[in-house]
Amino acid sequence: MKQTTMKRGQFLRELGLSGSALMAFYCMGTTLTACSTGSDDPTPGTGTNTGTTSGLTGNADLSKGAISFTLDLTNSNYSKLKTIGEYLIVGTVIVANAKGTIVALTKVCTHEGSPVQYRSAQNDFYCNNHFSEYSTTGAVEVGPATKALTTYTAKLSTDGNILTVTA
Repeated sequence: MKQTTMKRGQFLRELGLSGSALMAFYCMGTTLTACSTGSDDPTPGTGTNTGTTSGLTGNADLSKGAISFTLDLTNSNYSKLKTIGEYLIVGTVIVANAKGTIVALTKVCTHEGSPVQYRSAQNDFYCNNHFSEYSTTGAVEVGPATKALTTYTAKLSTDGNILTVTA
């Protein structure tokens, strides 16, 4: 099933609303919102969007500066990253155990800003909105995206319990 999106004005015109009715909608203000971006639920698969900071130190939100954070993988919030095929969303970063290698990339598709998810069976990242696919190195494998995902350095401690992610 192919999903398409349209702008609010286009939607209202498709409903057959006239220019004056459209102006009334805009002037009154509506709660109609676009659904193609801004969603904070990027993980319909096995990943989770961790809203907790227990076991997290540093900055995992790109809007607050450079990415630099540490995850305690003994903490139950992050321990699933020890399992091959699992992933988590941490701030603006998606962290995945891709066939035994921990990778960290921006969680935002470069096409229209929708969240991506990790697909363990394909060992790639996937945008559920317009179906772009990215390798574990962030490279575009299938469009419509044309720009790679930003990748971050992910280093696991020798005991496998501390993960450090930096830009």
